[in-house]
Amino acid sequence: MKTNNLGYPRIGSNRELKKASELYWAGKISADELIDTGKEIRLKNWKLQSDTGVDLIPSNDFSFYDQVLDLTLTVGAIPERYYEFAKSNSSLDLYFVMARGAQKNGQDVVAMEMTKWFDTNYHYIVPEFTKNQKFELFSEKIVHEFKEAKDIGVKTKPVLIGPVSYLLLGKEKEEGFHRIDLLDKLLPVYFEILERLQAENAEYIQFDEPFLALNLTDKERSAFTKVYNEINNRFPKLKVVLANYFDCFGENIETALALPVDTLHLDLVRCPLQLDDILESGKLASNVNLSLGVVDGRNIWKNDFVKSLELIQKATAVLGENRILVAPSCSLIHSPCDLDLETNNQTLTPEIKQWLAFAKQKINEIVLLKQFASKEVDVKLSADYERNIVANENRKTSKLIHNDEVKKRVANITASDDKRKNNFAVRRKSQIEALKLPLFPTTTIGSFPQTTEVRSWRAKFKKGELTAEQYNDLIEKETEATIRFQEETGIDVLVHGEFERNDMVEYFGEQLAGFTFTKNGWVQSYGSRCVKPPVIYGDVSRPNPMTVKWSKYAQSLTPKWVKGMLTGPVTIMQWSFVRNDQPRSETCTQIALAIRDEVVDLEKAGIKIIQIDEPAIREGLPLRKEEWATYLDWAVKAFRISASGVNDDTQIHTHMCYSEFNDIIQNIADMDADVITIECSRSQMELLDAFADFNYPNEIGPGVYDIHSPRVPSSEEMVKLLEKASAVIPVDQLWVNPDCGLKTRHWDETKKALIAMVTAAQEMRAAIEYPVSL
Repeated sequence: MKTNNLGYPRIGSNRELKKASELYWAGKISADELIDTGKEIRLKNWKLQSDTGVDLIPSNDFSFYDQVLDLTLTVGAIPERYYEFAKSNSSLDLYFVMARGAQKNGQDVVAMEMTKWFDTNYHYIVPEFTKNQKFELFSEKIVHEFKEAKDIGVKTKPVLIGPVSYLLLGKEKEEGFHRIDLLDKLLPVYFEILERLQAENAEYIQFDEPFLALNLTDKERSAFTKVYNEINNRFPKLKVVLANYFDCFGENIETALALPVDTLHLDLVRCPLQLDDILESGKLASNVNLSLGVVDGRNIWKNDFVKSLELIQKATAVLGENRILVAPSCSLIHSPCDLDLETNNQTLTPEIKQWLAFAKQKINEIVLLKQFASKEVDVKLSADYERNIVANENRKTSKLIHNDEVKKRVANITASDDKRKNNFAVRRKSQIEALKLPLFPTTTIGSFPQTTEVRSWRAKFKKGELTAEQYNDLIEKETEATIRFQEETGIDVLVHGEFERNDMVEYFGEQLAGFTFTKNGWVQSYGSRCVKPPVIYGDVSRPNPMTVKWSKYAQSLTPKWVKGMLTGPVTIMQWSFVRNDQPRSETCTQIALAIRDEVVDLEKAGIKIIQIDEPAIREGLPLRKEEWATYLDWAVKAFRISASGVNDDTQIHTHMCYSEFNDIIQNIADMDADVITIECSRSQMELLDAFADFNYPNEIGPGVYDIHSPRVPSSEEMVKLLEKASAVIPVDQLWVNPDCGLKTRHWDETKKALIAMVTAAQEMRAAIEYPVSL
């Protein structure tokens, strides 16, 4: 029996990679210093896993930005707009420009599109493909990192996104072909990579093919068969680990079982029943091993050794120990690095901490499970086993978890609780009369730049170096300055800037019962952006108002409308580590009721426009379409519960970003938000087509500039996007706004971009004679 890890966090235990990357982008450290930081993280990760006793240790799981972008560079799928930049810049800078865009030295290039990695909050850079796409081995990163590990005495298992999944992750940038048709052009580069690895004496290689968990066409299934038969024929000595995760194989199981690979990896956290299906089918070839993903790679709860050992022993009874690998369910990049760094008992109490395991601890769990299952260690004599049993039992019986009042409120929800008083057509008349907004009203998504100075105030306040009065005075001044800037710029609907907030989920979790927090529980969201998800351990309620004070203060400063800014129930849940002892729908409904209370209180405080962000609602979709309806039913209902306690003339906004909307446009309409703002600029308004084709009835703000890039678009650029939007959406439904919140940007670029945005809106108004008619 072996242990198998699929991937390890790349950010460093103290976010070393984030800090180094941002210093490099700011020109404060050299490329060599950034590269050295990456190497230090890799060496530490390999040594930790080797010392813990992991048998199959991954390499090429490290990335400076994103593993999909790494592969795009590796296979030379570089979009043409970067060719000129590539002539005079390093491959490292080319890589970052593809991810972030750039405006320097007279060059102005936009970034590649970014979207969610399956149903996670990790974002990947979307490959772009043309009909005559060419591939070549452009980067040998995967080979270099294998050799780097070998130099310190660790023989790793290189990890590579499989060719079929890589193509399916991308987008066709012109008509007349399907990206899967590029397979024959792509495969020779994969073969070249495998030749290089084989020459370095690589024994195992892991191909991640998560699309095997999705609904596939016959053509796509045939592509898997073609690829892995060819790899087997050309490289019979290489041991291929085929990794599928986040769900079952489903109807793809026959295809997967017929593939000539050394090992099939199963996610037994998301889909434990597939083990029975495979063992009972009798179709697993006698020379194929199973990697059992029994340790949850996406959540922070301590493994239940009893349940995991039952699954391992079930497989062992049929296949024998030598055909079993014990593994996490997926790569551990979705887990924080090390629970040992949580030393503040006030932030994370010992009772709750004993229920948790981060990446380092999960590695240890994998090794212990292998030792217990193979009887290297007697469970009856193991203190580790005993501690695991006690912790899991303690969690089941803890009085911290359950709140009868919350459960009663959920049980008493009525049919009217998730419906506004009147339909949108009626509400809209009330809102036009009450709000008196112009054509193409301008707004932002919520946050404004959180400078180093603003973040330092929060840190000093937490350390006791600032009193509450001093801290609040600083936040008031920053808020007023931001209100004045928006007034001077001519923005129509203002926001208070959110300077008091650390994160759009963490801020609310800190004020809700049933949540706890970590000090160093960071995970990568995209690039250098790390988030610290709250931990939902118990029933959720709102003890006190959370945002009313600052929204009311901001509104008192201006005659213009100021939006109240909230995070929606689905997003709060999705972007937290969620309790796994009750259905997620139950947890989401509890959060929805808490947000509803806040919405009602904002309205009472005179806030007439309230935004309830739900960027994660598409992300939460199950991977298999047959399971969508159940999820969408409770997710949409949760949003409506949160939004439906207000009068007709209170305008409810929502925001969504980095999602494909076509398949769920009816459900988005069912959310019944008065205004939806969406990310649209990187796709050049392509995402708007779904709303146009559907004849989306409510108002919509397609983002006109990409806030995840430092470049500042011109007003002419934004006008062109608005012209595209107004060609497919009636102009009286259109708002003008950025793609997302401005928290991560700098003030200089923010001001320039927003001034250009307002100018674009004014030009659009001037170009259209528009008598309002209802």
